[in-house]
Amino acid sequence: MSRPQGASLYESASKIYPREIGGRFANLSRLATIVLLGLFYAVPWLAMDGRQAVLFDLPARKFYIFGLTLWPQDFPYLALLLMILAYSLFFFTALAGRLWCGFACPQTVWTEIFIRMEQFTEGTRSQRMKLDKAPWSWNKFRRKFSKQFLWITFSLWTGFTFVGYFQPIRELGMDIVALNVGGWTLFWGLFYGFATYGNAGYMREQVCKYMCPYARFQSAMFDKDTLIISYDEERGEPRGGRKRSVDHKAAGLGDCIDCQLCVQVCPTGIDIREGLQYECIACAACIDACDSIMDKMNYPRGLVRYTTEHAMQHKGSRVLRPRMFVYATILLILIAGLVTSMATRTPVILDVIRDRNSLYRELPNDMIENIYTLKLINQSNDPRTFTLGVSGVPGIMLDGVADTIDVEGGGVLSLPVRVRAHRDDAYGIMTIEFSLGAVDDDSVAVVEDSRFLGPTP
Repeated sequence: MSRPQGASLYESASKIYPREIGGRFANLSRLATIVLLGLFYAVPWLAMDGRQAVLFDLPARKFYIFGLTLWPQDFPYLALLLMILAYSLFFFTALAGRLWCGFACPQTVWTEIFIRMEQFTEGTRSQRMKLDKAPWSWNKFRRKFSKQFLWITFSLWTGFTFVGYFQPIRELGMDIVALNVGGWTLFWGLFYGFATYGNAGYMREQVCKYMCPYARFQSAMFDKDTLIISYDEERGEPRGGRKRSVDHKAAGLGDCIDCQLCVQVCPTGIDIREGLQYECIACAACIDACDSIMDKMNYPRGLVRYTTEHAMQHKGSRVLRPRMFVYATILLILIAGLVTSMATRTPVILDVIRDRNSLYRELPNDMIENIYTLKLINQSNDPRTFTLGVSGVPGIMLDGVADTIDVEGGGVLSLPVRVRAHRDDAYGIMTIEFSLGAVDDDSVAVVEDSRFLGPTP
């Protein structure tokens, strides 16, 4: 079929006006929003050990997380954490669908607070719809301006907070007051603020429907025993309006009164009665809406509910099934590995770099010398005093190194050292060990291997 001349291939989406709703899932969503946003905005202001408690200091290549200092050498911890997050997503998606999307995704959380500001300035769903259709007036301008003022202010504060995770937030605030903000700092603050403003204020469900990849591959993690939000078609059909006093069973009607409330409260504008759709973010607003109508009609709750495909088909349901135990076991192993490695982590790193400009040097008295550069990294926040030793070759010794070495808290010390051994004991390529230990704590010690080169025997 040919396309009519001048017809557009793109149909612009109508604005969705989510209706306000109360209920147990709505309260849970509000609690999640308060907790998550509260943590995001409050954590950068927390201090510990004289510095910001959580700070990702990229120029210094240090991550401060509640008294713990992480370095680039600690990348395995990040890899473990990412694996834990991935398997957590698999676990909860297989268990109950898109719980992450409905209650914890940043897009959902920020959209929720932006909708709250819109409701505060423009009113209820019907009032907002009426206001948008009305011609411009002082009342419309006042309400629209107030909304934009709240949105922009909140977005700028969000951008400021985001940058505050990478630059000390108190210093950043003073720099802004003094109009002394660097170019990159200003760019990222405005960029993150603009992204928040655009995504949560205007794009909203479009991000979930068209930009988020999770909506596309979620079905690969679903099975017929996954808890999903479903409409009980067997109980609800045929749908139709009626008075509460009417015996709807005698009239040949199902429990659904076709009030459209489940559609009106949906933030993505879908009709859950048409079955599971990839646009559904599992916020459960439709469950609260339907339960409120069932209560008013004196019908049992659960016409729209969390259930499984097998349960809807009366085939029984196994929420706790083998794949759930597999995911849970892998998660526990990964979490145990991360906790154990962090608990046994030695707060000192020793890197040994051998001088590649020369193989070895022959000294008087038949001594052979190799030159190294040692990098001592004190990962604790307190200054420490260390002793350095070398072993692996009979009679091997360090030359020109003090008995004790001081390294400041969170500091890196580059130390050139000379290692000597007698010719009779040093030949070919031999393995040696550098040992570094704290004077005040025997448990703070590390050993690093290297190579000692001598004449060929």
